[in-house]
Amino acid sequence: MLETVARFFQEGGAFMYPIAIVLALGLAITLERFIYLSGVRRRNRLAFEKGILPLLRKRDYRRAMKAASASDSAISDIMSAGIGRLLNNHRREDIEYAMEEGLMEVLPRLEKRTQYLATLANVATLLGLLGTIIGLIAAFTAVAAADPSQKASLLSESISVAMNTTAFGLMSAIPLLMFHAVLQTRTNEIVDTFEMAGVKLLNIISEKSEPVAA
Repeated sequence: MLETVARFFQEGGAFMYPIAIVLALGLAITLERFIYLSGVRRRNRLAFEKGILPLLRKRDYRRAMKAASASDSAISDIMSAGIGRLLNNHRREDIEYAMEEGLMEVLPRLEKRTQYLATLANVATLLGLLGTIIGLIAAFTAVAAADPSQKASLLSESISVAMNTTAFGLMSAIPLLMFHAVLQTRTNEIVDTFEMAGVKLLNIISEKSEPVAA
């Protein structure tokens, strides 16, 4: 299997190397983003469900603010913005706007480098096509000067080698596009948890209940 892969790579020509670099770069981004988003989701769940939400349900907003400020999770930044406005007796609309502003600050960190995967997939495909076209040009140039009895076999062999570049480009682009979709879905799920947390805070403060804890 390894020999087949090595032969396939060698027969593809010089364009196989930049495609391999693009693939390696995409895989590195995928791994880094996957680890980062998994950590964000885990920290958010612990910070909100175990720390902030129970205090909000008790209407102990000052302790909830301290818990949010002490956490390094992304959801804590959003909750801190909203609870801070609440403690300063702002209107519900002001609290909502503050949390939306916090979400806008957090969102770029979640989406960072993910969009590069789609670009790298397109680059890998285009490099594969470019390598094939250049290989075909070289093949037809060589065939033009070859012996007539050998032209058919030489041409078919040259085309087969040139098509390896397109195949490798597609083999690199397809998983990168899939990884991009998976990471985008994970990011959207995290954003949904932010919005749900904000809705829970707004619902809690909207209920007719005991006043803010001092």
